[in-house]
Amino acid sequence: MPKMKTKSSAKKRFKMSATGKVITAQAGKRHGMIKRTKKFIRDARGTTTLSAPDAKIVKGYMPYDR
Repeated sequence: MPKMKTKSSAKKRFKMSATGKVITAQAGKRHGMIKRTKKFIRDARGTTTLSAPDAKIVKGYMPYDR
C-alpha cells in the first residue's frame, strides 16, 4: 500500500500533545485588537486544545502524528 499523505496546511497549524489532544493557537487575535476587551486578550494568550469533534477532523489530516 502507498503511504498516506499529510495535509501540509495541518502540519503547519496543529501539534499533537503527549495524550493525543490537538493543540492550536488561539483564534480571533489577528486584527481588531483595539476593540477587544482586556479580559479577552488575556484569556486568548498562548495555545488551546481543540474540541473533540474538531480534533477528529484534524487527526484525519495527519495520519502519522498520533
